[in-house]
Amino acid sequence: MASPKTASNGKVIALAVAGAIGGFLFGFDSSVVNGAVDPITKQFHLTQTLTGLAVASALLGCAIGAVLGGRIGDRFGRIPTMVVAAVLFFVSAIGAGVSADVWLLILWRLVGGLGIGIASVVAPAYIAEISPKALRGRLASLQQLAITLGIFAALLSDTLFADAAGGAASSFWLGLEAWRWMFIAGVIPALVYGGVSLFLPESPRYRVLKGQDDKARAEFSRLWPDEDVDAALKEMKKSVEEDKTAKKKGSLRGNRLGLRPIVWVGIILSIFQQFVGINVIFYYSTTLWQAVGFKESDSFTVSVLTSVTNVLVTLIAIALVDKVGRRPILLVGSIGMAVSLGVMALAFSQSHIVHGNPSLPGAWGPIALVASNVFVIAFGASWGPIIWVLLGEIFPNGIRARALGVAAAAQWIANFIVTITFPPLAAFSLAFTYGLYALFALLSLFFVLRIVPETKGRSLEDADDLTVGGQGKRARQATA
Repeated sequence: MASPKTASNGKVIALAVAGAIGGFLFGFDSSVVNGAVDPITKQFHLTQTLTGLAVASALLGCAIGAVLGGRIGDRFGRIPTMVVAAVLFFVSAIGAGVSADVWLLILWRLVGGLGIGIASVVAPAYIAEISPKALRGRLASLQQLAITLGIFAALLSDTLFADAAGGAASSFWLGLEAWRWMFIAGVIPALVYGGVSLFLPESPRYRVLKGQDDKARAEFSRLWPDEDVDAALKEMKKSVEEDKTAKKKGSLRGNRLGLRPIVWVGIILSIFQQFVGINVIFYYSTTLWQAVGFKESDSFTVSVLTSVTNVLVTLIAIALVDKVGRRPILLVGSIGMAVSLGVMALAFSQSHIVHGNPSLPGAWGPIALVASNVFVIAFGASWGPIIWVLLGEIFPNGIRARALGVAAAAQWIANFIVTITFPPLAAFSLAFTYGLYALFALLSLFFVLRIVPETKGRSLEDADDLTVGGQGKRARQATA
């Protein structure tokens, strides 16, 4: 017979898994365009700039959605916000699939981006707020695991549609090209996310923020039966009241360029996560590998295998995050990314142009392929999941959803910049492009060393006095 603690952990894990489905939408939307880049470019006669815009347009919607997600989440609750995200993504999947021109495609990708941006905020906030501190790191990592599974599902479905139709640009069901069905397939995860969200309980910490103490106590008792619920509730209420007194309505403003220092930490972490160029691998890999000599079918296969690697290494981070801590994993990841990206830059410095595309001579093609997968391993085991853990932990209760929204918006904007600049940068020099990403990976190492606080083993209430680059008052008192 299961112990009460095991049973309660099972409930929390189940809820965290359900909440993380929003990450699946995030990953699916991010990568579903991968298999459609070539046929869209040819069918709509796009320039490199317009190709980048078509791929990256959803990311602008994501940035807006991330900011709105924090506000909607704070006002109406985490669950209604999830439902809104699912509806927007559902509509977008159909609209993008039947778009008659590139501008309609961009419009519907923007709508989907709104939904993904909202989900990217509410999912980590919800998971962090229902999780006991002993499990919070592993459960928060489920967000990134769901993202990697979404990436895998998108690339796998792209491959299946392209193979079944005889090519991504070939006609398939109902006379629609295979690339259109790649987008339409997104209705399935959207329906699952919306349906599951309707059965989730509201976050107990959101209840406290809204003064619904009885409901919060009931949820805590159900989720954390082995914890001192009254003590946890008292500590949480105190931290919320202190935060309200200090900043009235949960302002993010501070004395560092208009924002609190801890908010800047979240923003810069989010920017570094994207400026290492991870999404170039998942947005353009099929096109890139075709350009250096792989057949279309082989390029799809390589992209799927890369996404599988991404899923597997995320499991490593989940296993280690509550044992090793957040900072050590990020530091190792930064080193691994810098080295592998440097090797990719070296490999592409040896390329020469054949029929308008780069070609890697001799062993440099396999070296670039191995280096790209080492990069995915280094990212997937560190900066991929750990940033979402930190964003769910470092912000005080009263501003968590808003600050998460700002940090996520910064992440989406950085993602947009990387995505839209890759085609022209690649046309200029792939060696320079990957060298630039390697530089950002190296800079991320020093940022973590000097600035990022460790949050392992702390309650979310400790975030109220967490110091940039330090422990925080309560943690210092506990270790004094």
